Amino acid sequence: MTSMRAPVDVAVGVLIRPDLRFLLASRPAGKPYASHWEFPGGKVEPNETITGALARELHEELGIDIGTAYPWVVRVFDYPHARVRLHFFRVLDWRGELRAREHQDFGFFSVGALPDGPLLPATVPVLRWLGLPPIYAISAAGQLGRETFLRRLDLALERGLKSLQFREPALDDADAAMLFNEVLVRVRAADAMLLISSRHPRALWENADGVHLTAADLATLEQRPDLKWVSASVHSNTEIEHAGHLQLDFVILGAIRSTMTHKCRPPLGWDAFASMISRSSVPVYALGGMGVEDLETAMSYGAHGIASLSAVWNDDQCDWPGVSGVLSTSSSSGPVIA
Repeated sequence: MTSMRAPVDVAVGVLIRPDLRFLLASRPAGKPYASHWEFPGGKVEPNETITGALARELHEELGIDIGTAYPWVVRVFDYPHARVRLHFFRVLDWRGELRAREHQDFGFFSVGALPDGPLLPATVPVLRWLGLPPIYAISAAGQLGRETFLRRLDLALERGLKSLQFREPALDDADAAMLFNEVLVRVRAADAMLLISSRHPRALWENADGVHLTAADLATLEQRPDLKWVSASVHSNTEIEHAGHLQLDFVILGAIRSTMTHKCRPPLGWDAFASMISRSSVPVYALGGMGVEDLETAMSYGAHGIASLSAVWNDDQCDWPGVSGVLSTSSSSGPVIA
């Protein structure tokens, strides 16, 4: 049954250091869920912008002044004491010495090394999103040729690529399975994530880390497939909402710019992209003419990162200095601790 309580808007900051560790703080005594660990933030006051509330709350709670706050995901949670709409922002740079102004505990952690003690329920899904790499590559053997694609995949994995969708609609099932197995060996050796497009036979889904649903396949589902990772392509607000309802891990939306694969579809552009994802409850990758150099722009418009079918396989793109480090270097200054 849907709660009839109007949600209270709350700004939440996910502070991320260059080593990709993130800040968690314990809730002070006297508050609901006292001693539970959470990402810091607080309620948006009347006539206050959400980013203004975030800056104010982080200064009041931790004594810091933040730089750019990248919009990320919006989630509604029902707690016994309140119904809240949480606006999550990633914050990569700040100034000042971190201080526990509310006498709370705090520290920087990783998904594999979390603090002792309970986590606030709204914090849990965010930890999963933090494991998503900033670049989501899409295979391109059909465009490049099998041998060229495999060579460029090897180089990309060597340079740090950590997330790939296998999508080869031009191949028949037998050829697709053969190429998939070759790709799988390479991705496993690099400790990267491999999803497979739902265009391919379901028998292959179990061998990958999960499935990437076409928009048409997403529309047919009433519950999430029982796989470790599930993502989808979306083209409308309705599809974004449906992906959130199914608790998918992320979606891709585009095309931001005109591309050869979407040449008959008008480009979405950044403003329309930002408007469509402004209330997305799952992370969104921007698709369509995206290269590594577009990552910070994509983040500024609310994207988790970029998805790329073409540019990511170009020689200059394969030479980026470690995909896993792109997020931490996207800010011009990085965290500055006085």
